[in-house]
Amino acid sequence: MGLFSKKNKEITMRIYRTNQEAHSFDEPAENVREEQAPGVPATGKYAEEGMWQRCPSCATILYADDWESSRKVCAKCGHHFRLTARERIEYTVDVDSFLEFNENIIGKDPLSFPGYMQKLDGMRKDTGLCEAIVTGECRIGGNPCVIAVMDGFFMMGSMGAALGEKFTLAAERAIEKKLPLIAFTVSGGARMQEGLISLMQMSKTAAVLGKLDEAGLPYIVVLTDPTTGGVTASFAMLGDITIAEPNAVVGFAGRRVIEQTVKQVLPQTFQRAEFLLEKGFVDVISAREKLPGLLAKLLKMHKGGGAS
Repeated sequence: MGLFSKKNKEITMRIYRTNQEAHSFDEPAENVREEQAPGVPATGKYAEEGMWQRCPSCATILYADDWESSRKVCAKCGHHFRLTARERIEYTVDVDSFLEFNENIIGKDPLSFPGYMQKLDGMRKDTGLCEAIVTGECRIGGNPCVIAVMDGFFMMGSMGAALGEKFTLAAERAIEKKLPLIAFTVSGGARMQEGLISLMQMSKTAAVLGKLDEAGLPYIVVLTDPTTGGVTASFAMLGDITIAEPNAVVGFAGRRVIEQTVKQVLPQTFQRAEFLLEKGFVDVISAREKLPGLLAKLLKMHKGGGAS
Protein backbone atom coordinates (compact mmCIF):
# COMPACT_ATOMS: atom_id res chain seq x y z
CA MET A 1 0.00 0.00 0.00
CA GLY A 2 1.31 3.43 -0.92
CA LEU A 3 1.60 6.31 1.49
CA PHE A 4 -0.77 8.55 -0.44
CA SER A 5 -3.00 8.57 -3.50
CA LYS A 6 -2.84 11.13 -6.29
CA LYS A 7 -5.20 12.40 -8.96
CA ASN A 8 -3.64 14.74 -11.47
CA LYS A 9 -5.82 17.80 -11.81
CA GLU A 10 -5.29 21.54 -11.93
CA ILE A 11 -7.82 24.24 -11.18
CA THR A 12 -7.81 28.00 -11.25
CA MET A 13 -9.09 29.20 -7.89
CA ARG A 14 -10.83 32.53 -7.73
CA ILE A 15 -9.70 34.27 -4.60
CA TYR A 16 -12.61 34.38 -2.20
CA ARG A 17 -13.24 34.74 1.52
CA THR A 18 -14.06 31.47 3.22
CA ASN A 19 -16.87 31.14 5.72
CA GLN A 20 -16.13 27.65 6.91
CA GLU A 21 -17.78 25.85 9.77
CA ALA A 22 -16.06 26.63 13.06
CA HIS A 23 -13.67 24.06 14.50
CA SER A 24 -10.70 24.26 16.81
CA PHE A 25 -7.08 23.31 16.29
CA ASP A 26 -6.53 19.59 16.64
CA GLU A 27 -3.90 18.32 19.08
CA PRO A 28 -2.70 21.73 20.36
CA ALA A 29 0.96 21.92 21.33
CA GLU A 30 1.60 22.61 24.99
CA ASN A 31 3.18 26.00 24.33
CA VAL A 32 0.47 27.19 21.96
CA ARG A 33 -2.28 29.39 23.30
CA GLU A 34 -5.91 28.51 22.66
CA GLU A 35 -7.79 30.57 20.12
CA GLN A 36 -11.14 30.29 18.42
CA ALA A 37 -11.19 29.23 14.80
CA PRO A 38 -11.60 31.88 12.07
CA GLY A 39 -15.15 33.13 11.87
CA VAL A 40 -16.17 32.19 15.42
CA PRO A 41 -18.04 35.17 16.90
CA ALA A 42 -17.74 36.52 20.40
CA THR A 43 -19.90 34.76 22.96
CA GLY A 44 -22.89 36.02 24.93
CA LYS A 45 -24.61 39.27 23.97
CA TYR A 46 -21.99 40.00 21.31
CA ALA A 47 -22.66 36.81 19.35
CA GLU A 48 -25.86 37.97 17.65
CA GLU A 49 -25.73 37.21 13.93
CA GLY A 50 -21.94 36.81 14.10
CA MET A 51 -21.46 40.58 14.00
CA TRP A 52 -18.69 40.69 16.60
CA GLN A 53 -15.37 39.01 17.34
CA ARG A 54 -13.53 39.03 20.67
CA CYS A 55 -9.75 39.47 20.57
CA PRO A 56 -8.12 36.67 22.64
CA SER A 57 -5.17 38.94 23.43
CA CYS A 58 -6.75 42.16 24.74
CA ALA A 59 -10.44 41.08 24.95
CA THR A 60 -11.55 43.98 22.73
CA ILE A 61 -14.86 43.36 20.98
CA LEU A 62 -14.29 43.89 17.25
CA TYR A 63 -16.93 44.59 14.62
CA ALA A 64 -16.76 41.59 12.29
CA ASP A 65 -16.66 43.61 9.06
CA ASP A 66 -13.78 45.76 10.33
CA TRP A 67 -12.01 42.64 11.58
CA GLU A 68 -12.32 41.01 8.16
CA SER A 69 -11.19 44.12 6.29
CA SER A 70 -8.10 44.36 8.51
CA ARG A 71 -7.06 40.81 7.49
CA LYS A 72 -8.15 39.51 10.89
CA VAL A 73 -5.78 41.68 12.91
CA CYS A 74 -7.00 43.35 16.11
CA ALA A 75 -7.22 47.11 15.56
CA LYS A 76 -6.39 47.80 19.22
CA CYS A 77 -3.48 45.51 20.13
CA GLY A 78 -2.35 44.21 16.73
CA HIS A 79 -3.00 40.57 17.58
CA HIS A 80 -2.82 38.44 14.42
CA PHE A 81 -5.60 35.88 14.39
CA ARG A 82 -4.85 32.51 12.83
CA LEU A 83 -5.91 32.06 9.22
CA THR A 84 -6.94 29.19 7.01
CA ALA A 85 -4.77 28.49 3.98
CA ARG A 86 -7.42 29.93 1.65
CA GLU A 87 -7.64 33.13 3.66
CA ARG A 88 -3.88 33.55 3.67
CA ILE A 89 -3.78 33.10 -0.10
CA GLU A 90 -6.56 35.65 -0.52
CA TYR A 91 -4.80 38.22 1.67
CA THR A 92 -1.41 37.76 -0.03
CA VAL A 93 -1.55 37.00 -3.76
CA ASP A 94 -2.81 39.02 -6.72
CA VAL A 95 -6.52 38.56 -7.42
CA ASP A 96 -7.35 35.65 -9.74
CA SER A 97 -3.68 34.74 -10.10
CA PHE A 98 -3.62 31.54 -8.04
CA LEU A 99 -3.42 28.23 -9.91
CA GLU A 100 -3.57 25.32 -7.49
CA PHE A 101 -1.85 22.05 -8.30
CA ASN A 102 -1.73 18.60 -6.67
CA GLU A 103 -4.76 19.46 -4.55
CA ASN A 104 -6.01 15.87 -4.61
CA ILE A 105 -2.98 14.17 -3.05
CA ILE A 106 -4.51 12.31 -0.13
CA GLY A 107 -2.74 10.68 2.80
CA LYS A 108 -3.30 7.03 3.71
CA ASP A 109 -2.96 5.07 6.95
CA PRO A 110 0.32 3.12 6.65
CA LEU A 111 0.32 2.05 10.32
CA SER A 112 -3.41 1.21 10.55
CA PHE A 113 -3.58 3.72 13.40
CA PRO A 114 -6.96 3.44 15.18
CA GLY A 115 -9.35 6.22 14.18
CA TYR A 116 -6.87 7.96 11.88
CA MET A 117 -8.83 7.63 8.64
CA GLN A 118 -12.01 8.78 10.38
CA LYS A 119 -10.17 11.83 11.69
CA LEU A 120 -8.79 12.61 8.22
CA ASP A 121 -12.25 12.28 6.70
CA GLY A 122 -13.63 14.66 9.33
CA MET A 123 -10.89 17.20 8.67
CA ARG A 124 -11.53 17.06 4.93
CA LYS A 125 -15.21 17.65 5.50
CA ASP A 126 -14.64 20.54 7.92
CA THR A 127 -11.93 22.36 5.96
CA GLY A 128 -12.65 21.46 2.34
CA LEU A 129 -8.98 20.48 1.98
CA CYS A 130 -7.40 17.12 1.24
CA GLU A 131 -4.31 17.88 3.34
CA ALA A 132 -2.81 20.49 5.66
CA ILE A 133 -1.06 22.33 2.84
CA VAL A 134 -2.20 24.12 -0.33
CA THR A 135 0.29 24.50 -3.19
CA GLY A 136 0.13 26.44 -6.42
CA GLU A 137 1.51 29.09 -8.73
CA CYS A 138 0.54 32.74 -8.36
CA ARG A 139 1.67 36.33 -8.71
CA ILE A 140 2.47 38.69 -5.87
CA GLY A 141 2.77 42.30 -6.95
CA GLY A 142 2.90 41.00 -10.51
CA ASN A 143 5.84 38.70 -9.76
CA PRO A 144 5.36 34.98 -10.51
CA CYS A 145 6.20 32.42 -7.85
CA VAL A 146 5.27 29.04 -6.38
CA ILE A 147 3.69 29.04 -2.92
CA ALA A 148 3.10 26.34 -0.32
CA VAL A 149 0.61 27.46 2.33
CA MET A 150 0.00 25.34 5.43
CA ASP A 151 -3.38 25.21 7.18
CA GLY A 152 -3.33 24.82 10.96
CA PHE A 153 -7.00 23.89 11.07
CA PHE A 154 -6.29 20.59 9.31
CA MET A 155 -4.94 18.34 12.09
CA MET A 156 -2.93 21.25 13.52
CA GLY A 157 -0.90 21.48 10.32
CA SER A 158 0.89 18.27 11.23
CA MET A 159 3.26 16.86 8.62
CA GLY A 160 2.66 13.41 7.18
CA ALA A 161 3.57 11.69 3.93
CA ALA A 162 1.02 13.55 1.80
CA LEU A 163 2.07 16.97 3.09
CA GLY A 164 5.73 16.14 2.54
CA GLU A 165 4.98 14.99 -1.00
CA LYS A 166 3.00 18.12 -1.83
CA PHE A 167 5.76 20.39 -0.53
CA THR A 168 8.38 18.42 -2.47
CA LEU A 169 6.37 18.62 -5.69
CA ALA A 170 5.94 22.38 -5.17
CA ALA A 171 9.70 22.81 -4.86
CA GLU A 172 10.25 20.67 -7.95
CA ARG A 173 7.71 22.80 -9.85
CA ALA A 174 9.65 25.91 -8.82
CA ILE A 175 12.88 24.34 -10.10
CA GLU A 176 11.26 23.26 -13.36
CA LYS A 177 9.82 26.71 -14.04
CA LYS A 178 12.75 28.64 -12.52
CA LEU A 179 10.49 30.41 -10.03
CA PRO A 180 11.00 31.47 -6.41
CA LEU A 181 9.35 29.32 -3.73
CA ILE A 182 7.48 30.85 -0.77
CA ALA A 183 6.31 28.74 2.17
CA PHE A 184 3.83 29.88 4.82
CA THR A 185 4.27 27.63 7.84
CA VAL A 186 1.94 26.75 10.70
CA SER A 187 2.29 23.39 12.39
CA GLY A 188 2.22 21.35 15.56
CA GLY A 189 4.97 19.12 14.17
CA ALA A 190 5.17 15.62 12.72
CA ARG A 191 1.92 13.65 12.48
CA MET A 192 2.10 11.01 15.20
CA GLN A 193 -0.39 8.70 13.46
CA GLU A 194 2.19 8.07 10.72
CA GLY A 195 5.12 7.41 13.04
CA LEU A 196 8.54 7.16 11.42
CA ILE A 197 7.08 7.91 7.99
CA SER A 198 6.13 11.40 9.17
CA LEU A 199 9.67 11.97 10.45
CA MET A 200 11.07 10.94 7.05
CA GLN A 201 9.39 14.01 5.56
CA MET A 202 11.88 16.22 7.39
CA SER A 203 14.82 14.87 5.38
CA LYS A 204 12.72 14.65 2.21
CA THR A 205 11.73 18.32 2.27
CA ALA A 206 15.24 19.40 3.27
CA ALA A 207 16.71 17.43 0.36
CA VAL A 208 14.51 19.04 -2.27
CA LEU A 209 15.36 22.48 -0.88
CA GLY A 210 19.01 21.60 -1.45
CA LYS A 211 18.16 21.10 -5.12
CA LEU A 212 16.34 24.44 -5.17
CA ASP A 213 19.45 26.09 -3.76
CA GLU A 214 21.66 24.40 -6.37
CA ALA A 215 19.37 25.84 -9.05
CA GLY A 216 20.06 29.33 -7.69
CA LEU A 217 16.41 29.97 -6.85
CA PRO A 218 15.28 31.86 -3.74
CA TYR A 219 13.31 30.22 -0.96
CA ILE A 220 11.35 32.56 1.30
CA VAL A 221 9.69 31.36 4.51
CA VAL A 222 6.90 33.16 6.38
CA LEU A 223 6.60 31.81 9.93
CA THR A 224 3.10 32.11 11.38
CA ASP A 225 1.61 31.20 14.73
CA PRO A 226 2.34 28.47 15.73
CA THR A 227 5.24 26.82 13.87
CA THR A 228 6.66 23.99 15.97
CA GLY A 229 8.10 20.49 15.98
CA GLY A 230 9.36 18.70 12.89
CA VAL A 231 8.32 21.45 10.50
CA THR A 232 10.48 23.92 12.43
CA ALA A 233 13.32 21.38 12.37
CA SER A 234 13.11 21.06 8.59
CA PHE A 235 11.79 23.32 5.84
CA ALA A 236 10.54 26.14 8.10
CA MET A 237 14.07 27.19 9.08
CA LEU A 238 15.88 26.66 5.78
CA GLY A 239 14.82 29.84 4.00
CA ASP A 240 17.19 32.20 2.26
CA ILE A 241 14.98 34.90 3.79
CA THR A 242 12.92 34.19 6.91
CA ILE A 243 9.95 36.42 7.75
CA ALA A 244 7.70 36.06 10.80
CA GLU A 245 4.34 37.47 11.78
CA PRO A 246 4.32 39.46 15.04
CA ASN A 247 4.34 37.44 18.27
CA ALA A 248 4.20 34.10 16.44
CA VAL A 249 5.23 31.05 18.46
CA VAL A 250 8.18 29.37 16.71
CA GLY A 251 10.09 26.51 18.30
CA PHE A 252 10.76 22.80 18.43
CA ALA A 253 10.01 21.31 21.84
CA GLY A 254 7.38 22.75 24.14
CA ARG A 255 8.27 25.44 26.64
CA ARG A 256 7.43 23.23 29.63
CA VAL A 257 9.61 20.39 28.36
CA ILE A 258 12.57 22.73 27.91
CA GLU A 259 12.14 24.27 31.37
CA GLN A 260 12.06 20.82 32.97
CA THR A 261 15.17 19.79 31.04
CA VAL A 262 17.35 22.84 31.71
CA LYS A 263 15.90 23.45 35.20
CA GLN A 264 15.36 27.13 34.46
CA VAL A 265 12.40 29.45 34.07
CA LEU A 266 12.42 30.81 30.54
CA PRO A 267 11.54 34.43 29.69
CA GLN A 268 7.98 35.20 28.58
CA THR A 269 9.28 36.19 25.16
CA PHE A 270 10.92 32.78 24.64
CA GLN A 271 9.97 31.16 21.29
CA ARG A 272 8.21 34.31 20.11
CA ALA A 273 9.02 35.92 16.76
CA GLU A 274 10.60 38.97 18.40
CA PHE A 275 12.90 36.74 20.48
CA LEU A 276 13.99 34.87 17.35
CA LEU A 277 14.65 38.16 15.56
CA GLU A 278 16.85 39.30 18.44
CA LYS A 279 18.81 36.01 18.31
CA GLY A 280 19.24 36.08 14.54
CA PHE A 281 16.92 33.24 13.54
CA VAL A 282 14.49 35.59 11.76
CA ASP A 283 15.40 38.29 9.25
CA VAL A 284 12.35 40.51 9.61
CA ILE A 285 8.96 40.67 11.33
CA SER A 286 6.16 41.88 9.10
CA ALA A 287 2.60 42.85 9.95
CA ARG A 288 0.09 40.99 7.81
CA GLU A 289 -1.10 44.04 5.86
CA LYS A 290 2.48 44.89 4.84
CA LEU A 291 3.47 41.35 3.90
CA PRO A 292 2.30 41.36 0.24
CA GLY A 293 4.33 44.51 -0.43
CA LEU A 294 7.41 43.08 1.27
CA LEU A 295 7.16 39.82 -0.66
CA ALA A 296 6.67 41.73 -3.92
CA LYS A 297 9.88 43.70 -3.28
CA LEU A 298 11.83 40.54 -2.49
CA LEU A 299 10.50 38.76 -5.56
CA LYS A 300 11.32 41.74 -7.75
CA MET A 301 14.91 41.63 -6.48
CA HIS A 302 15.18 38.01 -7.60
CA LYS A 303 13.11 38.29 -10.77
CA GLY A 304 14.59 36.25 -13.56
CA GLY A 305 16.61 34.29 -11.00
CA GLY A 306 18.07 30.87 -11.47
CA ALA A 307 21.52 29.53 -11.98
CA SER A 308 23.40 31.55 -14.53
